[in-house]
Parts: sequence; structure tokens; C-alpha cells
Amino acid sequence: MDIGTVIGLVVAVAAIALGVVFGGNPLALVDVVSIFVVLIGTMGATIICFPISRLTKLPTVILQSVFSTPPDPIEIIKDLTKYAELARREGILSLENVVPEMRDPFIVRGIKMAVDGTDPELIKDIMDTELETLMDRHAAGKGMLDAIGKYAPAYGMIGTLLGLIFMLQSMDDPAASGPGMAVALITTLYGAMLANLFAGPIGEKLAQKDAEEVLVKTMIIAGVMSIQSGDNPRVVQAKLATFLPPSQRDKVLEEAA
Repeated sequence: MDIGTVIGLVVAVAAIALGVVFGGNPLALVDVVSIFVVLIGTMGATIICFPISRLTKLPTVILQSVFSTPPDPIEIIKDLTKYAELARREGILSLENVVPEMRDPFIVRGIKMAVDGTDPELIKDIMDTELETLMDRHAAGKGMLDAIGKYAPAYGMIGTLLGLIFMLQSMDDPAASGPGMAVALITTLYGAMLANLFAGPIGEKLAQKDAEEVLVKTMIIAGVMSIQSGDNPRVVQAKLATFLPPSQRDKVLEEAA
């Protein structure tokens, strides 16, 4: 579980809540018409942008920002180095015996193809294709949140224009101009909150998780190809360590030494 996402959401909501509590009457910020314009309008625009089959996966995409945890690249390096040592000592076919112990399914698929004697270029093509497909899925999920973040403020502005129109039409009746002004201001608030409190931050967190997972899978591809070619375990470790920041890279190499 990514506790940082939860903490960030709680802090952001608390900041707005405190502003509401100390700023005046919280009920003044509740307007059914504004909620309808922003939420339903944004939902409609998002439905236009994406197929229904993809939109049904939006809750799962959102939950990934909290509950998905990318593999630790340092642990991946240790595992692949261990497999390289075993393959160097007992032959690559010996890796078949440790497949049940492998924690990452992507490593399992690569090692199995190597054990089966699959052509190295074909192994790399298959693993690269799987990685590209993963990136496309992640980009599609983030795209839905980007659309929400894009259209929510726009529908907030539409609500503002509607409110101003209603207000101007009732300028001769001061009592009737108040509700129009409320719609004009609150819809902008709702649109900004939906975009900047929810859709934008969640989308950025998903992009970060995607980058981390892509890095790990790229390391795995390099490791599997190195093991398949029979490289020395130290060479395998050195290759994979280049994917890490200098501080982590030095730590891994020092531990190995």
C-alpha cells in the first residue's frame, strides 16, 4: 500500500476543510446545481473521449495509485545475479528448478524461454512487446484521469457562465440574483477541486509508478538476456547496477564486493 498517496489526499482535504470551517458557513459551499453541472458534465465528456469498456476499469486504475507497489530494483538485481551464478555454475537448464521460487512473473517468463532454448532475439522481442503493451495500458489509464482533470475546470467555467447569465437576467430582483451568483462561483470551485485535488495528483502518481515499473522490467530484460548469453555474474550485476542512481549503484556494488 502506498501510504504517501493516502497521506497526501488527507492533507489536501484537511487544508480545504480548515479553510471552509474557519472561513464561514460550510453549507454555503453546497449547491446541487453546481454539483450536477460539474460532475455529470465531466462524466459525459469523459464518456465521449473513451470507450465504455475502458471506463469501467477506471476504479481499478485509481486503486492502483494506492495499492500497487512496484518491485524493488535492488532486490531484482540480487535475484538476477543469483540466477546468473547458478546458471554459470550448473548450466542454464538448472534454472528450471528454481522457477517456483521466482517472485516476479516477468522474470519467470524470460527465464523459461531461455531454459527452453528460445532464440535470444525472439526472447527480447517478446519481452519488449510485453513491456510496450504494459506502457500502453498505463498510458490509457492515466489518459482517463487527464481527461477528468482537463474537463472538470471547463465545466466549472460553464457553470460560472450559466450562473452569471441567470444573475444578469434577474438584476431587477436582488433576492433572485443571489442563487445565480452562488452557482457562478461554486461551480468553478468544484471544477478546480475535482481537477487539482483528485484527477491531477492521482494521474501524476500513476505516471510515477509506471516509470518505476518500466525501469524494473527494462532491468529484467537486460538481466535475462545477459544470463542467456552466459555472462559472468559480476558482469550481470554491473550491467543492472547502471540502471540505478549513483548512490544506490555504489551500495549494491559495495555489498557484492
